[in-house]
Amino acid sequence: MINKTLEITPNIEPLFGTRDENLRLLEDKLHTRIDLRSDAVHVSGSEESVARVERIFNDYEQLRRTGVTLQNGELNAMLKLVAADPSVTLKGLVDSGRQRTTGGIKRMVQPRSVNQKRYVEAMEQSDMVFGIGPAGTGKTYLAVAMAASALMAKRVSRIILVRPAVEAGERLGFLPGTLQEKIDPYLRPLYDALYDLLDQERVDKMIERNVIEVAPLAFMRGRTLNDAFIIMDEAQNTTSEQMKMFLTRLGNNAKAIITGDVTQIDLPNPRRSGLLEAMEILKGVDGIRFIHFEDGDVVRHHLVQRIIRAYDSFGRQQAELPLGLPEGEREKPSPKPQ
Repeated sequence: MINKTLEITPNIEPLFGTRDENLRLLEDKLHTRIDLRSDAVHVSGSEESVARVERIFNDYEQLRRTGVTLQNGELNAMLKLVAADPSVTLKGLVDSGRQRTTGGIKRMVQPRSVNQKRYVEAMEQSDMVFGIGPAGTGKTYLAVAMAASALMAKRVSRIILVRPAVEAGERLGFLPGTLQEKIDPYLRPLYDALYDLLDQERVDKMIERNVIEVAPLAFMRGRTLNDAFIIMDEAQNTTSEQMKMFLTRLGNNAKAIITGDVTQIDLPNPRRSGLLEAMEILKGVDGIRFIHFEDGDVVRHHLVQRIIRAYDSFGRQQAELPLGLPEGEREKPSPKPQ
């Protein structure tokens, strides 16, 4: 156990967080005690833990001097990553985020959980990545962000965004409007992510020029997709045949990201989900990465985590009922003969 005093420099208070929540986070995750005084911070703990806290303070000060301003939610998420992995530093996270944020991308592409970090790194290192997990874990948003980064850095020449239009089945032709107007409702989450990352006018021009192509899965058949960053969203709603068709479209200098939530399958027969089958068939295949998200990775409103956990708990309870019957319909024991 050692004690160390860190000098408080001007304008470093944002590092402490709202009501010192960031300091409490470091205390909890790094097993240290941090006492905030008027002119200094006293840190006590193991030599390694104290050194890590000191490194965080030094990194934050260095970033501040170079003009980097981190919002508290963003900073808190980054500190969680730094505390979880001794090899990760605050400065390193910001530097890697800067490298992904080029050519007009409006916000820094930065993971907010350990699994999100693994996901981003997998997309950088592998040509095919499956992101599987519940709603709100950033699967689609981070994939679109990485696609936009690759396009702006000219590592690919186009982005292709794909989604199965399960709700409309084969009846798209009966919907009013042009083909684009018919499929837009199913692809809106992908548009939302693009508009959040790039100027809307720029996105619209790219869509007009087919630099960004947004299309239903059925339009992929027979194509070879070269020099492209391809994202298939809602992959749990593909059939086995559709999934195989999509996975075999990959061409030269192409990257495919497949995202889905196996708890939200809308197919008539959920057991025929192409995503479930691909998870079984492709595990262990060299060059393909599977990243699994958990409810702790949810980055939406804090209630979303609680909702997901409540549904998971309910599902487990239902699975334990005999023959899958609702609790009120359990078979009751026959009365004993008098």
